Amino acid sequence: MSSKTVLITGTSSGIGLATAVAAARSGWHVVATMRDTSKASALRNAADQAGVPVDIRVLDVTDPASVATCLAGLDRLDALVNNAGAGHLGTLEQENIDDVRAVMEVNFYGVLEVTKAALPLLRASGGRVVTVTSVGGVVGQPFNEAYCAAKFAVEGFMESLAPVAATVGVAVSVVEPGAVASEFVSNVGDTDALLEDAGPYAPALSAYLDRTRGAFAAAQAADDVAARMVELLESPRPPFRVLTSDTARAFAGTKLADLDGSAVQALTGGWIA
Repeated sequence: MSSKTVLITGTSSGIGLATAVAAARSGWHVVATMRDTSKASALRNAADQAGVPVDIRVLDVTDPASVATCLAGLDRLDALVNNAGAGHLGTLEQENIDDVRAVMEVNFYGVLEVTKAALPLLRASGGRVVTVTSVGGVVGQPFNEAYCAAKFAVEGFMESLAPVAATVGVAVSVVEPGAVASEFVSNVGDTDALLEDAGPYAPALSAYLDRTRGAFAAAQAADDVAARMVELLESPRPPFRVLTSDTARAFAGTKLADLDGSAVQALTGGWIA
């Protein structure tokens, strides 16, 4: 295992940081990437406390030159973990479409950019691609229109890519967490300002934010998700889809059994009633 290399994007906090440390503890050579390495102190401290090495490198998933430079520096790659992403709240009537495009750039096109660059190395090693999506890639959620659209796109792309990649020896999986205790929610923006500008959508947005705070109060620990990620990295026959908690499985299961969409609409509509 010590000879195997995994590249993980978005490792400055949350699932990415926890997965980098857990994989290193399990014996992987971890290339831990982030857009801004001045934010690497939390990862360095966690790795030091765990007594494991991590190889921290710059990688901006939205910059093709950055992706190419990072991947060109690798002689071998056995696994790619697409974790970098960004949350976003808003609704279409009041959205700037350029902001929606930016969400797609990070959460969808960034995943494609890194995966495309990694595939030649992964073909050579018989490796695997693991992409962190979300239950928001299965169930559309109020005020997460752009974010869910990006995650739906990733899910569809990877589900379509998986059988093709398998013909050249590369396994493709997606990981769908529910609410996870991390900085993800704090990075979606100023919710007070969103409420002030919500106009006729303010009552629904307020109800959604109250519901979401409750969900994240009982969020899954990032270390727990990281443990599932390492299991997936080391599985001899990795499944395509991994839901990381009972809550995530129940939530996604509602959609997967909902042939006419009524169950999902009743569920998510209740969040903003």
